[in-house]
Amino acid sequence: MNNKIKIERAINGLTQEQLADLVSVTRQTINAIELKKFVPSTVLALKICKVFNKRVDEVFILEEEDL
Repeated sequence: MNNKIKIERAINGLTQEQLADLVSVTRQTINAIELKKFVPSTVLALKICKVFNKRVDEVFILEEEDL
């Protein structure tokens, strides 16, 4: 699953640590999601999108190989 978290963080002026604090996870979790090493739960994905005021499909992209 691809994502635009790094881009959205930059637009919103947030570090990985700040985003992690806002959604109650570790910085390492945010890093792993950005690097596509970890797929977040639905709840975590929704929390991240709420911080950015974006829809899930604007931040997370389901790739063909994910199907």
